[in-house]
Amino acid sequence: MTDIAERLKKRWFLVSLVCVFTVGVVFHESLASIPDWRQLRSGIVFVVLYLMALPLSLKAISSGLQRPAGALLSIFMNYGLLPLVAYGVSLLITDQQVARGLLVAAVTPCTLASASVWTRKAGGNDSISILVTLLTNLLCFVIAPLWLLFYFGSSEGMEQLSLNAMVVKLGALVVLPMTLAQFTRIHRPTAVWATAHKKYFSIAAQCGILSMVFMGAIKVAPELIEAGTDKGVVMVLVTIVSVLFVHCTVFWIGLFSGKALGLDRPDYIAVGFAGSQKTLMVGLLICMELKVLVIPMVLYHVGQLFVDTIFADYLNDETGQSEQSFPPAAVGSE
Repeated sequence: MTDIAERLKKRWFLVSLVCVFTVGVVFHESLASIPDWRQLRSGIVFVVLYLMALPLSLKAISSGLQRPAGALLSIFMNYGLLPLVAYGVSLLITDQQVARGLLVAAVTPCTLASASVWTRKAGGNDSISILVTLLTNLLCFVIAPLWLLFYFGSSEGMEQLSLNAMVVKLGALVVLPMTLAQFTRIHRPTAVWATAHKKYFSIAAQCGILSMVFMGAIKVAPELIEAGTDKGVVMVLVTIVSVLFVHCTVFWIGLFSGKALGLDRPDYIAVGFAGSQKTLMVGLLICMELKVLVIPMVLYHVGQLFVDTIFADYLNDETGQSEQSFPPAAVGSE
């Protein structure tokens, strides 16, 4: 029992993710008005991204800046190749709700913590993953809307997609809080305190992420019910296969292309993880703004946590090395 309790404690976020999603689906009728509070969900995103960025020390990315090839390749994978692979997969999906949800997931930035954690676990250079996270989040207010316009244009159901409006919203809710967090760190005592207590910032940010998942579950429940049991099961299975195919394909392409280009092993390992991981927080925000199915975004995030654990263990065992000589980066959550 003690062993089970310890495992549940270590995986509390994944357990909570399943719980809040289930509650949101089961009680969606009585909670239906909550996701429509734009100020609430925008406020949650702003606060969470601020908390995620506050413990982040820019010194942690020094290695990534000194050897920029890995970071540049990762950004190309994350914002270039992955959206193209997702687009190809979406053409094979007959359910347009799933296809659109997958495309939204494809244009979100890299995660803040999991890319770094899994990179380091595999013996990679986590400074690159931190740098990629920072740059993809800062660039998302321009790149994500452009990809969405390429995907959807003014197609039926997407008339609300405005480039200017999306740029402004993502700039205010993603770039601004991360920028403010770094300005806050100018006050040295605050920076030291935030870095020393990054664990608690991580927990607080993850709670905010769970609240966004909760709202997403409330929104998607009626669509699953309308689809019926059989179609709903097929929808989930198709989504799982699609998101895992996209993630795994880009992961291994990033890994082998980095190796082929002559990057050091720690650097091309970082390319694999940072080039293929996506953040749940921004993805859920875009999904709800565009009224797109959130299941692909949620399953992409959960799927990458599971499969990247396997990939990290494999890469670590491959050389018999554990956590190479890159200092732990100060990161927040997600």
